[in-house]
Amino acid sequence: MATAFERTQNSKTVARPGYGNKGKDINLFANFYRMKFNPRITVYQYDIEVEPKCPKFMTRRLFHHFAKENKASHFGNGLPVYDGNKNVYSSIELPGVGETAVAIAVTLPDQPDCRGGNFTIKIKFATKIDMSCLEQILRGTGFGDVPQETLVIADIVVRHFPSLRYTVAGRGLFQKPTKDNKHALSPFTEMWSGIYTSARPSNMGLVLNVDESHTAFYSAQAVLDFMVGHLELRQGINANYSLRDSDRASLEKQLKFLKVSVVHQAHKRQYRVEKLTKETVSQLSFDVDGQRMSISQYFKKQYNYTLKYPNLPCVWVSPREKKTYLPLEVCHIVEGQRCVRKLNPAETTSMIRATAKKPGIRKQCTDGQLQKMDYNRDPFLTQFGFQVDQSMVQVKGKILNAPKCGYANNTTAQPNAGVWDNRGKQFFKPVHIKNWAILMFPSQNQCQTADVKAFCDMLIKVGRDNGMQIAQPSLVKYLRENEVENVCREILQKSQGKIDLVYCILPRNSAGVYPRIKNVFENVNCISTQCMELKNLKPPKPQTVGNILQKINTKIGGTNNIAMDMMDIPLFKRPVIIMGADNSHPAQGEGNRPSITAIVGSLDRHATRYGTQISVQKTDGKKTHSFVIEDIGTQVKNTLIKFYQSCKIKPERIIFYRDGLSEGQYHHVMMYEVSEIKKACAKLQVDYNPLITYVVCQKRHHTRLYCANPRDAQDRSGNVPAGTVVDRDITSPVNFDFYLNSHQGIQGTNKPAKYTVLVDENKLPADMLYTMTYYLCHLYARCTRSVSVPAPVYYARLATERAREHLGKFVFDDSDGASSTVSGGRGGGRGPSIEEVLKAISPHDNTKNKMYWV
Repeated sequence: MATAFERTQNSKTVARPGYGNKGKDINLFANFYRMKFNPRITVYQYDIEVEPKCPKFMTRRLFHHFAKENKASHFGNGLPVYDGNKNVYSSIELPGVGETAVAIAVTLPDQPDCRGGNFTIKIKFATKIDMSCLEQILRGTGFGDVPQETLVIADIVVRHFPSLRYTVAGRGLFQKPTKDNKHALSPFTEMWSGIYTSARPSNMGLVLNVDESHTAFYSAQAVLDFMVGHLELRQGINANYSLRDSDRASLEKQLKFLKVSVVHQAHKRQYRVEKLTKETVSQLSFDVDGQRMSISQYFKKQYNYTLKYPNLPCVWVSPREKKTYLPLEVCHIVEGQRCVRKLNPAETTSMIRATAKKPGIRKQCTDGQLQKMDYNRDPFLTQFGFQVDQSMVQVKGKILNAPKCGYANNTTAQPNAGVWDNRGKQFFKPVHIKNWAILMFPSQNQCQTADVKAFCDMLIKVGRDNGMQIAQPSLVKYLRENEVENVCREILQKSQGKIDLVYCILPRNSAGVYPRIKNVFENVNCISTQCMELKNLKPPKPQTVGNILQKINTKIGGTNNIAMDMMDIPLFKRPVIIMGADNSHPAQGEGNRPSITAIVGSLDRHATRYGTQISVQKTDGKKTHSFVIEDIGTQVKNTLIKFYQSCKIKPERIIFYRDGLSEGQYHHVMMYEVSEIKKACAKLQVDYNPLITYVVCQKRHHTRLYCANPRDAQDRSGNVPAGTVVDRDITSPVNFDFYLNSHQGIQGTNKPAKYTVLVDENKLPADMLYTMTYYLCHLYARCTRSVSVPAPVYYARLATERAREHLGKFVFDDSDGASSTVSGGRGGGRGPSIEEVLKAISPHDNTKNKMYWV
């Protein structure tokens, strides 16, 4: 008989075991809009190729001009749509176009922001798509998965007409802000608002997911102004100003791949930045008609343009082989370019403040964005037989009961709206601190001894209230960043290696010292540390100290609280291990840093203690990172060994929560990772085959839920209550998925987590899976709140973030734009080896059993 995993391999989906019945009913709105379509329409797909190649924005304009001018001759008076890459779709079979490419000459007139020209469009037939297969799946009469090509068509048709008026960035359509609503994030970035749309199959038919979208764009400005802002040159620059090598490298990193236009020519031609030259304008020279000429001389002779800054470098623009150099002062950053690098903390804070809207306001704005799309008068939608409803759908939800949170001496706390009070209660398993040190990195003027003493006294008092016995620190010492290693040796020598905790007070700007502390004490010497910024030193507040003690108790082996009702779930009557996994990729703009993977696994029956396995993802030099956890077999095997060592029994079931995946990756990742997990089990023992439930936890989606009756909201934020689960209406017609809002709203509109079950050998009833997932959200050790995803998922993220802190010591080459230069070896000196990176980020073997990342 085939196993559940083998059946999943064949069908690619897990059948929904039924709908949840537990909990109080609640009526909700979801940001989905019904879509009608004509299932009798056949859509014809064509491949196009443009020669010579041109930027995407220009290709889109070129095709629109081509389709408009040749509507009758080449498109049968139909309205084709274009995906911006190489695919064209038509509801009418194009006359004279077959499987052999047809070449058509097209002349694009000059545009306001770019030069036109003569192009050749080659078009050929690719395939035809029957829309009736989508209707069969939605009605439950079809077989297999949702035909993705039909959803692609719906997406492209919905976006085509607005894309002619809006700036396209990813799946978003953005509009340039007016002077009145412009929001600057920094001197060189600003926020643009727009709309996100995605056609989705659901249990109520085809729907359109619509959400407000906000992202950072580069401000249109002179490159010199950009340089002054980025380098924080408050006094500006003069004609003699030159860049240090470090400043040039920093500026190059920011400008790389941006489009710039020039001011020294009548027509503002656009170029893409490759890099900055090491030579200055006055140093760079080349031959012109047999005469050696500098860049400055050439601009004076050719354009009668006198360069003002001869000591600044040039921009080397693509194509790189042509060696086209442009002085910084003639370049302007082109408008409408999305900022793809990771925003800095100030930009992120500004973005959050600008976009955080209460649910009622966000719902109105989403409805307003939909109205702006003017779908009722969209000729392309009509041509392809689509209609979009103008009202959000109403859905049914359930509010799950929160678990009682258990503390020492059989005391409990009952969460209310996702929050509970632990005052007057002691940690479920408090750990005592007999020998510890406190280190102060700020100067004694900033961090006075009396304030440190008062803080230590408060820590001891609040610790006693929580059941922890904390002695006075055995070492109190001021030090500088470069003394960390020496002080660590001193602590180990004086304590004879028996040190429970090193507490560090950090200066306001602690970006450099923090990873050094964590590396020296935790990674190398297996000493638990707790860092705190100077601003929290005085006056010592009991609530702040209580929050810090929750982290300390967890790091050194304690348990703050348990979810008491968890033990009533039948799944937990036998040994079960809960795992969380994350595959963290570097953000765009972070250079060629490697991916880091983490797996955490529970080490106790209450699923409160976790061990950690860290790995560095190998790459093959391509521009994309591998989305599977390649070393998952070894990591899971080690995690299972740690469970056995801790619990003295093998787990019979594995509940595996996987973070960091998009829907298109589900099946491939599941096939690889579950297979590797099973191999890992077999390596431990030939007949060892624990039952696996593999669940993807996703926060990177655009679903929002709103209370249909505002009185159903549990708090002043107006968000849906903690524990709200939706498993029907807007969920998949073929997959076992659900949405769970497990946390209280603090700022803005909550985003529920989406869960998709890819393998379920445990055959969990829907209510059991929902309840267990919700209870796990109450075990996050840092606070007395339920969080937005299960604790092991959060912990895996924290583990990868901590590991990434240690990458600052390396220089990663990004000259080829590849995702990472980390490989099995040195790679020609182009960066650290994978062994060096893994050694730098890996905790001490004994630290792996500690929750050091809390």
